[in-house]
Amino acid sequence: MNIPEDLQYAATHEWLRLDGEAGTVGITDHAQAELTDVVYVELPKVGAQANAGEQVCVVESVKAASDIYAPISGTITAVNDALTANPALLNTDPFGEGWIFKIKIEAGEDIEHLKSPAQYRAQIGSADPGGEV
Repeated sequence: MNIPEDLQYAATHEWLRLDGEAGTVGITDHAQAELTDVVYVELPKVGAQANAGEQVCVVESVKAASDIYAPISGTITAVNDALTANPALLNTDPFGEGWIFKIKIEAGEDIEHLKSPAQYRAQIGSADPGGEV
């Protein structure tokens, strides 16, 4: 499993890439592998308030529909419209072109509840620190 070292992770398999007071959110390699072929993404609305741990959108695969949760509280500032035409980006590039939304982090919001790459590896049982399992 690919678990980039520059991200924080939610127990619900979303990742957060911090950039100052903003962040980019997507689903992990583990999540996309569990979902299998993603066929539809219901994106959140730009301007919507997201609360940490609450559902913000839905991803549907040939296997199941899965809720996507906000890893941190804030305001949705952008969504990845490319996923509407090509939802498979979540499978082929979950940490790059397959990002789902960007969020302006709420003032004072704490990221301590998120997992480090090592903690996330332990959660999913991946022994390899960054390579393939």
